[in-house]
Amino acid sequence: MSILLYLLYTCCALLIPGVIAITKAKLSGRKGPGLWQPIYDILRLLRKGSVYSTTTSYLYQYAPLVNFAAALLALAFIPLGDVPGLMHFQGDFVFFAYLLGLGKFLLILNAMDTGSGFEGMGANREALYSMLAEPAFFIVMGSMALLSGHNSFVDIFSQFQDTTQYAILLGFLGAYILGQVAMVENSRLPVDDPRTHLELTMVHEVMVLDNSGFDFGIIMITNSLKFGIYAGLLANLMVPIWLPLGLRLGFALVIAVLFGVMVGLLESFRARNKMARNPQFILTLSAVSLLFFFTVMIIANRI
Repeated sequence: MSILLYLLYTCCALLIPGVIAITKAKLSGRKGPGLWQPIYDILRLLRKGSVYSTTTSYLYQYAPLVNFAAALLALAFIPLGDVPGLMHFQGDFVFFAYLLGLGKFLLILNAMDTGSGFEGMGANREALYSMLAEPAFFIVMGSMALLSGHNSFVDIFSQFQDTTQYAILLGFLGAYILGQVAMVENSRLPVDDPRTHLELTMVHEVMVLDNSGFDFGIIMITNSLKFGIYAGLLANLMVPIWLPLGLRLGFALVIAVLFGVMVGLLESFRARNKMARNPQFILTLSAVSLLFFFTVMIIANRI
């Protein structure tokens, strides 16, 4: 069953970019690409060779693969209620967070290894935003661990809905925070705009500007996997654990599609923040997560 769950999350990860593209196209009155177009683009890139600058080292070549492997392994930790992921152990959510951090770190080194001022600027922004978003994730997961009395993903999510009558309220608040963290980690609006081609205002796109062919295809797959990872976390917060397993799997797929639709809606109607406002916006997520923490403390009679 864990293998089936892993395959479901992987399929969701590959579908979400297509759902986002379709949503944005329909809202702007265009026919737009098909659902599978992002996958076709990735397959086309994977068949091409990569071009490497003479200023780069082997680190530049291996970083996209390490980033991809870290995301693929992190996806294996995501459960669905009491159904564990492929891997689980005590404190696995900490290991999960630093797996994603390792991939991000290697991608930042990949950008800096080119010797380009523009890519170094993007790497600087990416590192700052990830550092500011990390406390929000840990506060939410730590609060849920405190409430459930466990520190493993599968134990936290399997016990979370039974610990309090306010689980639905906490679930929606946690889903909002993790959804916003997902937008930051995936470099989407309002923090970054994947459609822009002006280097001075780009974050993630300017980081990977020199990558091409197979390497760029791997980076695109990794971005899709991160969407699947956060869609899985949202499903754990919102899918009722008392439902039969088949219905839970169906609801998880629906939530992943709705997540893609919501990203498309935000990118169609929301403007990008000014660059100077991004740190303030991301720190606001930590403030909201502290509200989540104090609510858990009150419910658990720790205050």
